[in-house]
Amino acid sequence: MADRAYNALRDRLVLLEIAPTHPIHEPQLAEELGVGRTPMREALKRLETDHLVVSYPRRGTFATAVDFHELNYISEMRQVLEPLAARNAAANKDPLIREELAGYLQQIDALDPALDQRSLLLLDVHIHRLIYKAAANKHLEETLVRLDNLVTRIWCLVIDQMPPIAEHISEHSALLRAILDGDAELASRLVSEHVDHFEQALRRAP
Repeated sequence: MADRAYNALRDRLVLLEIAPTHPIHEPQLAEELGVGRTPMREALKRLETDHLVVSYPRRGTFATAVDFHELNYISEMRQVLEPLAARNAAANKDPLIREELAGYLQQIDALDPALDQRSLLLLDVHIHRLIYKAAANKHLEETLVRLDNLVTRIWCLVIDQMPPIAEHISEHSALLRAILDGDAELASRLVSEHVDHFEQALRRAP
């Protein structure tokens, strides 16, 4: 139950469906998600570790602000860690992981740009999370998921000034193919280019 609450709230916070700095109404959200107070509190503790919520004594819990200036620090770490994850993923021969990666590649190749914004954003987030999972390093995965969540919040803040989401997602096609082909160096280079391209697009947006 705590995992369900955590996953649902994490997506709402990442996509800014719970607006930055807005209060977290625990009883209301617990009722919406069909969970009790204890699972909700466990979920919020995890989200605080993810820097998605912040709690203040006697004031309550709030969604964290989105600070565009953090992009420098986030991108610096992603430029080091994303290529490592891509190389590890390319070396991963787990058939279930490879089947999931191939499934996302098919979705990208058949992508309908007319999909609603939420579906496209979640597709992008899920592709990243699967690559991190495929890296088969729990600590690397957790760190990159946290960083991707934070940069996606920045993206959502300026999304109306960014190129179409479908164009961004399409860049993952060559990356997934390189991972499935086991080409670690190509996968590493492509993800580095992707991170740099995305950062530059974000900087042009405000």
